[in-house]
Amino acid sequence: MADAFAAVETRGLTKRFRGGQLAVDHLDLTVPAGTVFGFLGPNGSGKTTTIRMLMGLIEPTSGTAQVLGRRMPDAARTVLPQVGALIEGPAPYAFRSGRDNLLRYDAADPTADPRTRAARVDAALERVGLGAAAGKKAKAYSLGMKQRLGLAAALLRPRRLLVLDEPTNGLDPQGMREIRALIRELAQDGRTVFLSSHLLDEIEQVCTHAAVMARGRLVVQGPVAELAARAQDRIAVTTPDAGDAARILKEHGVTGLTVTEDRVTGEPPPGDRDPAELNAALVHAGVRVRAFGLERGTLEDAFVALTGEGFDVAG
Repeated sequence: MADAFAAVETRGLTKRFRGGQLAVDHLDLTVPAGTVFGFLGPNGSGKTTTIRMLMGLIEPTSGTAQVLGRRMPDAARTVLPQVGALIEGPAPYAFRSGRDNLLRYDAADPTADPRTRAARVDAALERVGLGAAAGKKAKAYSLGMKQRLGLAAALLRPRRLLVLDEPTNGLDPQGMREIRALIRELAQDGRTVFLSSHLLDEIEQVCTHAAVMARGRLVVQGPVAELAARAQDRIAVTTPDAGDAARILKEHGVTGLTVTEDRVTGEPPPGDRDPAELNAALVHAGVRVRAFGLERGTLEDAFVALTGEGFDVAG
């Protein structure tokens, strides 16, 4: 039985497509209720396939998925009315207005009161910043506007769980900030937000917990602060003699070196060695040191170390 405090829980969840492609490999995931949970990984890591299994859109090859304490896809009729979802981007009716699209979505919900439909639709449009564009046909919407419309559809009714797959895709920086602020606001209402993204900045700004996927497998999960703490501080040297600096640092036990034209970073040597000794060694060797210090490890450093892959940190 699922943990009473888990909004989402999977055990051994696996999806293998025809041809043998293994998209999700024995995933054990726990999403605590009431959290903003970041589901993070490079594109192609299995995030969307996992979400589609959670929502009952595809069946797993093996393993189990429980959402709001009920097994999916068996309990889809009971669970899905309590879930708002934006998955793989919205696909509105192109020749209908944004408002007409939402009216149709709401009418498809058998639990929605038709007497308050118009008010719900207008409130959802205003909440995502589409009030002024509500009368435009969806074919005239930009990708970012379509993304907002999809989010509005997920917000038509109060939901215990929101599942958002790349919700800021196609938005400009201002739009990203607005959607992130909205996600934080939704979380304050006590609902669980499950946010899939490949943007580290997004996870850092809005999520309390996160899981990292890579090549279909779960790498790590837990509170965001704990994941960031896994990153080790790094020695950072600014110098026009980057090549020489890297050689000296390597001789003194600094590992994981990254060298650019005028900057060298690396992991400090083991033990309690005073970093000032490294600075002195550089100066003694004739390296022109313009800046030297320790930099705190970032969430990006932690995730790259865990997965061996880069992430998009823009946003």
